Amino acid sequence: MQPLHLIDAIGPFFRGHDVRTINWSKIPWHHLPKTRDAAADVWWAQVRADITRFADQAAAWGFNAISLDDVTHLADHAWLEPELRARIALYREEFTRCFEIFTSRGLQVHLTMDVMTYTPELRRRMTEAKREVNDYLAELLDGFFSSFPQVAGIILRIGEADGKGVHDEFRSELVIQKPAQARQLLLDLLPVCEKHTRRLIFRTWTVGAYRIGDLMWHRGTFTRVFEGLTSPALVISMKYGESDFFRYLPLNSNFFRTDVAKIVELQTRREYEGCGEYPSFTGWEYERYAHELKHAKNVIGCMVWCQTGGWVPFRRIALIDPEAIWIDLNTFVTIRLIKDGMPVEDAVRAFAKERALGDAEALIELLRYSDEVIRELLYVEEFAQQKLFFRRVRIPPLLQVYWGNIFINHSVKKLLLYFVQEPGAALLSAARCMDRLDQMIALAPRAGVPVADLEYMRDTFRLLALAREYYFTEFTPEMETRLREAKRAYKATYAKRGLRARYRIKTDFKPFWLHRRYLGWAIELLMRRRRGYRLIDRLLILHVLSMIYRVIALRKPHWIPGFAKESAMGVDVVFR
Repeated sequence: MQPLHLIDAIGPFFRGHDVRTINWSKIPWHHLPKTRDAAADVWWAQVRADITRFADQAAAWGFNAISLDDVTHLADHAWLEPELRARIALYREEFTRCFEIFTSRGLQVHLTMDVMTYTPELRRRMTEAKREVNDYLAELLDGFFSSFPQVAGIILRIGEADGKGVHDEFRSELVIQKPAQARQLLLDLLPVCEKHTRRLIFRTWTVGAYRIGDLMWHRGTFTRVFEGLTSPALVISMKYGESDFFRYLPLNSNFFRTDVAKIVELQTRREYEGCGEYPSFTGWEYERYAHELKHAKNVIGCMVWCQTGGWVPFRRIALIDPEAIWIDLNTFVTIRLIKDGMPVEDAVRAFAKERALGDAEALIELLRYSDEVIRELLYVEEFAQQKLFFRRVRIPPLLQVYWGNIFINHSVKKLLLYFVQEPGAALLSAARCMDRLDQMIALAPRAGVPVADLEYMRDTFRLLALAREYYFTEFTPEMETRLREAKRAYKATYAKRGLRARYRIKTDFKPFWLHRRYLGWAIELLMRRRRGYRLIDRLLILHVLSMIYRVIALRKPHWIPGFAKESAMGVDVVFR
């Protein structure tokens, strides 16, 4: 199979989407013009101009394919509401012009697709007709491929659906619950893709819901879905680790469990590490994965997420905005690593030369310090190195920072005190990292990179260093005062939105209600340190706990933090 080097191209569609927290999970369709008028024509012209710049850069760097959202908003069907069909007709016209920009530059177009997306009318009609989801999707794709010969394939997502931040008549839901259902979906859709000579890129990413929720890491589930499939249309797409795009994760061993063509998903706009507001360099991390992947069969390329992911106030547009230098650097180095096998330092030098920056050696030194600061201050290294599972998900190695939020509270303090046995080392590490940030700021002018980005990083990470002092030393009123004053100073320096938006600093110093001893018992009961399920997981954690959670959500909803309920799909999805 030919090499496939995909990059997501959704950035241009977020122009003018001026909200405090942006949902970067897919194109904000409710923000797009719904009718044809002069203002809409101007908007679409800007999108095409941005896409042209993006496509020129992606093709020049060596990508040969792009991903865009999505089949649902471009596939017409008689069961959809009349006003939606009129809007789809507009989208089809405009996206056809966008597709031409990509294909004329040698970039194959792939469209994302959730299983399954409904509108109220579509749900009603499918229920009345007792239509199976697979049959509907096969019919939909058959017509869609006939209408869009320039689309090279689809990217299928079954393990995550639209989050609570999606405001659209179309809403996707999780309908695939078992491995057998996922396999049957492939058996029903692959013949359609083969008929039209299109790819079906199947993502193993899941958020832990239902029995299919461990597909990305569980060898048994993976085997039950893919064993024996030999379709030339099928490509399996896997994130590099057993969780989301975090550090401290080993390479996903499922890359070595099938001969089916595979691509590795890599994120260069790191959604949990600042989204390109400051350097969060991935070069050495991805170089290790690239070396290991050489031993896996039939890995044909990568899918690089340079824009997609996260609910954050940050808004730099990759490959277009000059301010997106850190995303662009990660993206350039990633494609050089995966496609050409170029050493990291050589790739950084090539990027510095192309962008006419400054001293490339100073930039490499700055990036080494940045890598150290991210690994040791954004993450708490001793916690991050631990392998922990809850139900069907691997616990993220990043505890106190989530998207655009920094949590400084007593519950995080108790958890870290339980898991971290060497708090003194964590404190020393934080102090050393603050020195590294000062060194990075001194290197920035020589490297020819924005000093303001490094100052923003230092100011943000100073809060993390103070938080670490709070976590690992005895609490005093003076410590609370210092944290509150630092938070006020940070808020006074940086705006809620704009070019350099601030993190939300969520503080709560009230004592956590659960005694440390009982917290330890709960952790040992609920979490495990190996992938395989324990007997207690099969008897209690996977089933009974789901019922307990539903009772709590119904009768004691205030027990569940608002952030956990409102972000993404909501924490309840983990208990399905």
